[in-house]
Amino acid sequence: MATSTERNVQFSAPTWLRDLGFSSWLLVGFVLVIVGLIWLLAETSTIVMPVILATVLGAVAGPAVGWLERHRVPRIGGALLVLLGLVAIGVLIFCLVFGGISDQSGDISAKTNQALDKIQGWLGDLGVSNAQSATKGAQEAAPEIRTTLLSGVAAGISGLKSLLFFLAFAVLSTLFVLKDGPVMHRFINRHLGISQADANVVTTNIAKSLRSYFLAVTIIAAFNAVLIGGAALILGVPLAGTIAVVTFVGAYVPFVGAWVAGGFAVLIALSTGSTADALILAVVSLLANGVLQQMIQPFVMGATLSLNPLVVLVVTIGAGALFGMVGLTLAAPLTSAAVHIANELQARSAAGGQPTPVGPDPTPP
Repeated sequence: MATSTERNVQFSAPTWLRDLGFSSWLLVGFVLVIVGLIWLLAETSTIVMPVILATVLGAVAGPAVGWLERHRVPRIGGALLVLLGLVAIGVLIFCLVFGGISDQSGDISAKTNQALDKIQGWLGDLGVSNAQSATKGAQEAAPEIRTTLLSGVAAGISGLKSLLFFLAFAVLSTLFVLKDGPVMHRFINRHLGISQADANVVTTNIAKSLRSYFLAVTIIAAFNAVLIGGAALILGVPLAGTIAVVTFVGAYVPFVGAWVAGGFAVLIALSTGSTADALILAVVSLLANGVLQQMIQPFVMGATLSLNPLVVLVVTIGAGALFGMVGLTLAAPLTSAAVHIANELQARSAAGGQPTPVGPDPTPP
């Protein structure tokens, strides 16, 4: 009996190893949940994508409906007015971006080829032997720029059976979110699985982060579009309007969109303008997306993000790799919301669990 006891003691796993094994299984389970979530989102993207869009639009535009309601406009009427405004903005942006690119796609392709020829000459002067073959491949792809640009949104909502269904379902979902936002808010607070006070902290901060983030991005996008488009116009660079619109839309994709739009502007400038014009536009793009943006961003965003730029870059690229355009767009505001939620809950805990004033009373009427 003693021998059996000694053997059991001898072969029992150390505490640290048991803890490590338990943590490893938790990590495996977490990864499996993420993989299952990604698979489920892909399989149900026809419904999930419009609902996600409607949720974001509802969080951003919801205060406008509340303002109309406080001015004696029925909630359904205010929701319809705000929805019509959102549809009008969407149609305007579509016409400006895709209409302008479609109308001038021939010029864009031709000018891109000219720029690539000039770059090939520079590479040849530097002794790069494969410059011709690389440029040839780029030139073969350049005529497809119209298809690539016009299919960008379609790629972001890949897997949808019909774009018309997507738009119709998104509009209908947005109407319901705008009309029943407070009711949905209270329902989520009651069924989130935590106390209603803590749930209100979570939901309120998410909505607040989304509103603040997209408002700030819109202001910064307009600033960059005016600066870069104006510089292109002053320098006499062709397609200055298209450059401004692409810059504005690209700013909604953190980091990646702004720099891609800047590269597009420089490439167009290089095609027909002098090298000096291209360098000037490159400097303007760098300043707009770097120094000047860092100067105005604190005033525009305030403490909205509270994130290191490297953190924003990592979560944006990682979420984009996992969830596509949705991840690229929502990674920064949702990460910011998570930071604010954690800080606020920690502050509440330090204050003895007393709720902090974060918005309306979470208790349903």
